[in-house]
Amino acid sequence: MGLRMKFNLVLLLAFLVGLALAAYLTDRILKQNAREEVVQHARIMMESALGARTYTAEHVKPLLTLQMKRQFLPQTVSAYAAGQSFKALRTKFPEYTYKEAALNPTNPNDRATDWEADIINEFRNNAEQKEIVVERDTPTGRMLNLARPLGIYDQGCLTCHGKLEDAPKTMTDIYGVNNGFGWKMQEIIGAQVVTVPMSLPLSRAQKTFNTFMILLGSVFVLLLVLLNILLHFVVIQPVVRIANIANQVSMGQTDAPEYVRPGKDEISSLSQSFSRMRLSLENAMKMLGE
Repeated sequence: MGLRMKFNLVLLLAFLVGLALAAYLTDRILKQNAREEVVQHARIMMESALGARTYTAEHVKPLLTLQMKRQFLPQTVSAYAAGQSFKALRTKFPEYTYKEAALNPTNPNDRATDWEADIINEFRNNAEQKEIVVERDTPTGRMLNLARPLGIYDQGCLTCHGKLEDAPKTMTDIYGVNNGFGWKMQEIIGAQVVTVPMSLPLSRAQKTFNTFMILLGSVFVLLLVLLNILLHFVVIQPVVRIANIANQVSMGQTDAPEYVRPGKDEISSLSQSFSRMRLSLENAMKMLGE
């Protein structure tokens, strides 16, 4: 096996190890960044929904309190306001969803699914838990769900959801009397869940990963070519020439050309040492001949 082959095999092995390590770390970092981007989008949308809830509770509901006695207006419900705000957003981003899932909701459409119920129970069992991030595979792609606990911290909520007999008749006429009652102060009754698609950020991360690996491979190929050129002219070619001259001298060809490589590197030093050894050998042979 020649010097060039050994050199290339060692370099190729080092590259493959480095490439595997770089691929693993780069893929992990890019996907983590994509996930953080999606989580940040979900938090912004969650805050938007909370803003709609707060505005409705503080400014809209007080204005319509008297009218509620004659007709139930969903516009006074904070959850309804948040849902309508998100509904407008979904006209441009249909994959984004917002739901106030509850175990015992007034509106059956808000009833928690199995995985949402698991999140709600987690909030109930761990009071210090303020946020849960869950990734799920769906028919439309991978989704990230950001959930926050939904609790009863305002006495006004119990007007409609406390005792059944205290609930407005206009509300029970619409939603019935079987669900959405018996809530208590400080109780976690559900969870706000924002769902954001991960397909676009993950796709961008994959494209970045592919571009990085192509560039890394291109740099290696360029480096391999340059090092092989350098190896050929600086090491292999001079060594082969010295070896050929040594063979000629060993066969008694005293007219073999001299070769001294100019410079101060190791190959130049080797050629100079070989030239002196050859001269010494020729002088010794002359002395023996005399």
